[in-house]
Amino acid sequence: MSTLNPPTFTHLDHVSVIITDVARSRAFYSDLLGLKEIARPRTFDFVVVWFELGQQQLHLLLKPQADTHSARHFALRVTDVEQARTYCKSKGLQVEETTPIPGADRFFIYDPDGNRIEIIQWHRPYDPDRDGYKGA
Repeated sequence: MSTLNPPTFTHLDHVSVIITDVARSRAFYSDLLGLKEIARPRTFDFVVVWFELGQQQLHLLLKPQADTHSARHFALRVTDVEQARTYCKSKGLQVEETTPIPGADRFFIYDPDGNRIEIIQWHRPYDPDRDGYKGA
């Protein structure tokens, strides 16, 4: 019987936070803090605002109100997402698939407290000009 090794995590990929007003949040993160907004993936059909932070990003997700069980999450980048899926399933974790991002493969898991964790592998760098849509 072969034993699976844990996935190789490389770094934190991005952080997502819940917002309730796009204009107010853009003013704070872009105008006040000076973060650079980039286009969101064109495959997303929901309101999200992306900011570039060096090698990481901050994503603002529009919701009517913040709640304890939400889309908030942090992401861990892996070198082999298929191996990570297999590993997580073998450990009895529920693997949740979601909206694709051009150039990436990803899934979500939850920790024992219900915190959402994204596991992501980028097959090519995200290109806001090619893959993005910068609208509300």
